Amino acid sequence: MKTILTTLALLCIVCAYGQNRSFNTKENGQSFYQKRLQDSDAVYFTAENYHIKADGSMDVSDALQQAITDLKTQHNFGVLFIPEGTYLISKTIYMPQAIRLIGYGKKRPVIILAKNSPGFQQPDSTDKGRAKYMFWFTSSLPQSGKKINDAGAGTFYSAMSNINLQIEDGNPYAVAIRAHYAQHSFISHVDINIGNGKAGMFDVGNEMHDVKFFDGDYGIYTTKPSPGWQFMTVDTYFEGQRKAAIQTREAGLTMMRMNVKNDPAVVDIEPNYDEKLFMEDCRFENISGAAIRVSLEGNAGNFVSLRDINCRNVPVLINYKQSGKQVEGTGNIYKVMNYLHGLQMDSLKADAAINTIQNIIALDRFPEPAKSDIPEFPNIDTWINLKSLGAVGDGITDDTKAIQDAIDKYPTIYVPSGWFRVSQTIKLKPNTVLIGLSPISTEFILANNTEAFGGFGGPVPLLESSKGGKNIFTGIGLSTGADNPRAVACKWMAGEGSYLNDVKFVGGHGGMERIGKKVGTKEDVRAYRNPGGTDPSWDTQYWSLWITDGGGGVFQNIWSANTYASTGVYISNTNTPSHIYALSVEHHVRNEVRFNNVGNFKIYALQLEEESRESTECQPMELEDCHNMTFANLYMFRVIRVIKPYPYSIREWGSSDIELLNVHNYSQIKYTTNNPLYDVNSDYTVRPWEFERLYIGKATAASQTGSDMQKLATGFEFAEGICSDSKGNIYFCDSRLRRIYKYSADTKQTSLLADYHWEPLSLSCDKNDNLLVVFKYVPKPDYLVNGKPEVFTNPPDAGGTSFSGWGNSGFAIWVYSVDPNNPDETIKLLPKVPMGSVKQVYKALYPGHRWRDYHDFNSITVAKPTECFVAPDGLTIIPIVYDLARATCLSEAFPGKTMYEADEYDKRTVSLSVSPDGYVSDLKYFTEKGEFGTAVDGKGNVYIADGQVYVFDPSGKQINLIKVPERPHAMVFGGKDHKTLYIAGETSLFSIKTE
Repeated sequence: MKTILTTLALLCIVCAYGQNRSFNTKENGQSFYQKRLQDSDAVYFTAENYHIKADGSMDVSDALQQAITDLKTQHNFGVLFIPEGTYLISKTIYMPQAIRLIGYGKKRPVIILAKNSPGFQQPDSTDKGRAKYMFWFTSSLPQSGKKINDAGAGTFYSAMSNINLQIEDGNPYAVAIRAHYAQHSFISHVDINIGNGKAGMFDVGNEMHDVKFFDGDYGIYTTKPSPGWQFMTVDTYFEGQRKAAIQTREAGLTMMRMNVKNDPAVVDIEPNYDEKLFMEDCRFENISGAAIRVSLEGNAGNFVSLRDINCRNVPVLINYKQSGKQVEGTGNIYKVMNYLHGLQMDSLKADAAINTIQNIIALDRFPEPAKSDIPEFPNIDTWINLKSLGAVGDGITDDTKAIQDAIDKYPTIYVPSGWFRVSQTIKLKPNTVLIGLSPISTEFILANNTEAFGGFGGPVPLLESSKGGKNIFTGIGLSTGADNPRAVACKWMAGEGSYLNDVKFVGGHGGMERIGKKVGTKEDVRAYRNPGGTDPSWDTQYWSLWITDGGGGVFQNIWSANTYASTGVYISNTNTPSHIYALSVEHHVRNEVRFNNVGNFKIYALQLEEESRESTECQPMELEDCHNMTFANLYMFRVIRVIKPYPYSIREWGSSDIELLNVHNYSQIKYTTNNPLYDVNSDYTVRPWEFERLYIGKATAASQTGSDMQKLATGFEFAEGICSDSKGNIYFCDSRLRRIYKYSADTKQTSLLADYHWEPLSLSCDKNDNLLVVFKYVPKPDYLVNGKPEVFTNPPDAGGTSFSGWGNSGFAIWVYSVDPNNPDETIKLLPKVPMGSVKQVYKALYPGHRWRDYHDFNSITVAKPTECFVAPDGLTIIPIVYDLARATCLSEAFPGKTMYEADEYDKRTVSLSVSPDGYVSDLKYFTEKGEFGTAVDGKGNVYIADGQVYVFDPSGKQINLIKVPERPHAMVFGGKDHKTLYIAGETSLFSIKTE
């Protein structure tokens, strides 16, 4: 009966839409693709193909989903073209990976969610966004009876362009788009009329361009993008939202030319979450509340960076929620020249401190919106289809001549789906425009061992721009194969008015194959070999993208992850003013991106990632002899599978006038790149992993100053796990190399105490000076205990950290003890007992720091463990918690005393009370510093490792800063008087007298 009623309701909806009606839409943006483009591999959502009507008179939900399914199952990726018209839907449309919906016609097609569509009237308590979606980008096609696979870190090439969306009344929990996808995915040329619905978008990913949001509770509400990258927006408009244009947490909002009008707020950051907010050339008008609402005031990971923001009728620019502090505007019309708030350093040698730079000036008139720097495309009537000129695009036929002849004859060429094999450099004329619509379905490729690109010699480009011209190259992938040692995918020398957009540099990662259309023979294989181990062809080509010889312009939505290239992006010898928006460079063996003799570049949302097999020793960025450059929302990441440390994310050589804004240097593992920047000539390192601003002025050769710090021993890979015994002896370990060391308080000598194959993670001593070793136990597949294989599953508290994924499971974290005087003969596993069964606890040992990127640190830290290990003294316990698997040190919890623990993810240290049976409770924020643990001296002063060592009195007031030659990984008080601070650094053991 319910099904019949639902069907009748839908019929009524369809009938209503068939009558003359007003869609009540805002003024629609101009259609970008005003004519049908021919592509034999595309699918066209037409009446002939799908028996639909495009006048709003029928529900096309099922037909549209079928068209998407047809494209995915027939080709695996590509374009679904939507002709001009009005399309009515009443249910969620699922968009699997690498499917692009593109509208065409004199006017953009409009897709409308019908009034009172079933399921859009109430929140879905089981859904992440508590909503229902018109379009949901997913990783795969939905399967009946199975959970929908949301788009994620491996969802590439998905998009919607040149289509307007509208939510009709009676759908209060409707959201137009859910888009948690990754690289080469975007929304562009889309107007979203939300009406009385909830929002235009929930969850964002990668990039958005020329999108307008009208009405709704929010234009966008979002959590962290996938897989933790920044979100880049260019040329967006928001108007009439009821709560805020954007509600966010951890989205890395990088916003160029955002216009907001008639809203209560522009950006509202959720309570107790950070945001790396960067906005430039934006325009706020008639904002009734505070434009920017900031949480986590004073936190080292929270950044607010505003540049050239024009405001009219915006009385309050910023509200800090925790303190209530407000930054007010200057008059009715004003410009925010600069508002920079967060952890800042005015020079390489400056101590990092929370600071605000503010410059707001009154204006006499409200400026016009900033003009877009994205060049206009030629009239679509001038586009010539490459296949109509003889190119084949089957990946086997040599299309070099057809492509070059087309370029020589026609200024604007549309390149439909196809893999076009070439054998010589393709050279663009000064006015050449090449337009594709998907860089995975449309590619220029080299076969392996193509003669012109092989052997020894200098770089040979697959594609070469004109010098100083105004080339446009968009929506096309470039594949240089695996075995072409002279190849450069693209040599770009075009000038300031040029544009490189939506280009994938193919090879190694992100590859997809056509269904049923394998390309060529094994000699022609496209560079997707990527076996389980390493590949001898990795790092055997020149650079993927080479911008040089005065080259520049606008570079947008580019993904360079070809492991066979020596560098993803190399920019050299150019001072042409240029903008880079959303550049992802990943997975190279030695270098991700290099800047050599470069000036006047502004780089927004540059993301660098190091993969385990190929990039463990990769240098993410080199800056050499550069000047007048800005990096905004720079993210540098090492994946969870990396098991070795690396010293520096950026090496800088002789550069000046370099500004780094909103830098995020991170990993789920403890092997985050040790320092975000190293200045080679001054031998100076920048320590904070997270900072809002670093300014590098003139190049300097002065070396950083020393201190009273003593280096006691060196030569380690990653010293950690430090502890001391009652005699003041120091113990520490080198986990990956599986060695445990002792530093004697008597002899002042370091010795190798143990070199077992069990991987030590952190150390402590019990009351009788037995050494306790927290270690990783990996079961052998065929080993049986009581006739059954050993099987370990992660405990429930692993669920709040992404460290528990991607292989960090299937093992146990156990504890063994040794007598330091005879370790080899005394090693034994500690027994597990129920937590609380030891009635007179001497001390409990908890992780010294926790990485909880699901934001559950506060609750998980005070959660009561059910089991613990008991040391040989019978009085020391180690509660069993998952975070022992990652911690570089332990915190000692003495009953009746205060224990301190670092919230590594949120850069904070908390204090906790300790019960007689070893439980901790009463969590309180101590200070907004925190990384690799703490140490407490005899006076109760707290020493916090956070790049350097910060010292706080018991009230939380900073009283000292101890500069350490290397990043401190763990520290403890020891020596005969227990007044010497011992610090395990990157490669060395240090000490310093504190009294």
